[in-house]
Amino acid sequence: MTLSPRLSSVVIRLATAADAGLLAQLNDFVHAGHAQNRPDIFRSDPDPGEVAAIFAEHLAGADRQVFIASMSDRPAGYAMMLLVERPGDALMRPRNFAVLEHLAVAPTALRAGVGTALVEAVRTAARNAGCSRLLTDVWDFNQDAAAFYRAAGFTPMRHALEQPL
Repeated sequence: MTLSPRLSSVVIRLATAADAGLLAQLNDFVHAGHAQNRPDIFRSDPDPGEVAAIFAEHLAGADRQVFIASMSDRPAGYAMMLLVERPGDALMRPRNFAVLEHLAVAPTALRAGVGTALVEAVRTAARNAGCSRLLTDVWDFNQDAAAFYRAAGFTPMRHALEQPL
């Protein structure tokens, strides 16, 4: 994959089944932020083996692609894309789109172009798969991620609301 000069030190590759443990490690700090901010939803101390098994399942899915970013031959982040095909009906048009389900950048690689390179890899793969849209979501507490996505060209599509009962 060719990257712009600013991102030339970031190398992107497709993940393989052998990367499940690495993906679990790269996800750890993102999950910790989720657990800190939403302990009602996220477990604070997940078992690393169980997390790796979750990623192994994701990697086995025919409807997913996972990209790993490296800088200086060191893992720097990952992005997981889900391909969705929806048939049309009386109310909705048929549509093919991609969902950026996970995006994680190692703390040591923040603001180095890793996130941007990963999003661009997902965009390219989604276009190549015939998708017309790329969707993602962000937890309301994660304003840094929301700002990153806005800067990357994402715009609000709808808002999810909740009410504790």
